[in-house]
Amino acid sequence: MITPNHLSILGIIHTAISILALLVAFWALFRSGRIDPLTGPGKRYIWLTIITCVTGLPIMRFGHPTGGHYLAIIILILLPIGIFARRMRFLGKLGEYVQVFVMSTTLFLSCIPLIIESLTRLPISHPIAYGPDDPLLKNALTGLLVIYAIGVIYQLIRVRTKHKTPPSLNKVVN
Repeated sequence: MITPNHLSILGIIHTAISILALLVAFWALFRSGRIDPLTGPGKRYIWLTIITCVTGLPIMRFGHPTGGHYLAIIILILLPIGIFARRMRFLGKLGEYVQVFVMSTTLFLSCIPLIIESLTRLPISHPIAYGPDDPLLKNALTGLLVIYAIGVIYQLIRVRTKHKTPPSLNKVVN
């Protein structure tokens, strides 16, 4: 018997890679306060997120594209912007700010399906949320938005502080 929570082989692979991508992103945030595409964790996050998005596109739980598919496409569009923002001359000094914002946004967008899928699928016998209109799910997504906003503001303040700190003190502060 196939339950509504059944995952295909591709779904299992996609889920495992997406969890790994999120863990790497949180490690990067913990380690350096941001997802920096030039660091090892940043590079791993980017590749794992690309694989997550690509493996998620053929998964059609309801027989048609869902919001998760559109989020994957948006993330795939944002990643190159986040990767190259600091090198875009027209952005000037704003490049680092754009990079922090965009990379954090890709993590935020990746967490939306995490919350929705987790709450509507787990535990398998009796999921916590019954569907997209469940108040608990809406509250969890609102909480995610608040955490995202606070996190981005904190990161942007750190970037600004780093730019105002004399270069000789940057090594001590970071």
